[in-house]
Amino acid sequence: MCWQDRTNLLKLCCMDIPHLDLQDINPLALDRACAQWGFFKLSGHQIPARLIREVLTQTALFFQQPREHKQQIARSADNAWGYFDAELTKNRRDWKEILDIGPAVTQGLLAGSFPQWPDLTGFQETMIELEDHFHKVALELIRSIALSLGSDEDLTSAFDDHSSFLRLNYYPPCPDPAPADADFVPAKGELGISHHTDAGALTVLLQDQQPGLQVYRDSRWHTISPTDDALIINIGDIVQVWSNDRYQAPLHRVLANASVPRISTPYFLNPNYEYNYAPLAATLDGVEPKYNSINWGYFRSQRSQGDYADHGEEIQIANFSR
Repeated sequence: MCWQDRTNLLKLCCMDIPHLDLQDINPLALDRACAQWGFFKLSGHQIPARLIREVLTQTALFFQQPREHKQQIARSADNAWGYFDAELTKNRRDWKEILDIGPAVTQGLLAGSFPQWPDLTGFQETMIELEDHFHKVALELIRSIALSLGSDEDLTSAFDDHSSFLRLNYYPPCPDPAPADADFVPAKGELGISHHTDAGALTVLLQDQQPGLQVYRDSRWHTISPTDDALIINIGDIVQVWSNDRYQAPLHRVLANASVPRISTPYFLNPNYEYNYAPLAATLDGVEPKYNSINWGYFRSQRSQGDYADHGEEIQIANFSR
């Protein structure tokens, strides 16, 4: 299949997911979006357009630097935060570069990790401002998700002293991209990121206007069409456990592109490392819990090791199912 054919196929498969407004969220609409897709677009987030433009500009400037400059703040097995260009998903090399920006960790399995900043004017201030906005949006959604599950628990308390982090993704042009309708493991070609679910509670995503993000539903891959000014939200493994499988953390992946680069900036909302999560009481009316309690610090460290190098089978919440 030639590049033009792949581009046409990508356009044909592009589709819209549910679209919600943070300023007027209906719990029933949120419940449907989480139960049917696990993905939705979000307007009304009140992140300034000025900041969004600056984030995309600063991200592009960072990744346009020579590799030796980016390597000065490289991530390592001892520090989870920094630049990296050899990440694995499902033990398969991603066609991307990343910069992970997270909090300093002083105890637990990720102790010693600390944020590393490039020497670019205004970069640190811009990304900290974005993180602050993303975190507020994410907590507001967690409150709404609790309501949609019929729970009166204060789930946001799990994110005091949290372990959330911001990731900058850069997907460079790829000489051999996998087609948009490729199987989970493509017979030919490369993927920006292979299929996976997100380990944390939920992900808040800002992206440029280049399509590439796909979600698996109804036995096929759907390419999510970018929308001006709307964020993309997807639930993660923690929400799936809380919901006792009413909500499924969606399988998703990112396509590579032969000629056009792509930028995205996801914020992964993660709890504190000591947090233990299990199905919420409100989801257990007459049914058995499907999961044993999971410790976030342990789970996060195991997933991080699998991303950094091939350490065998990647840990999943299924490892904790009853």
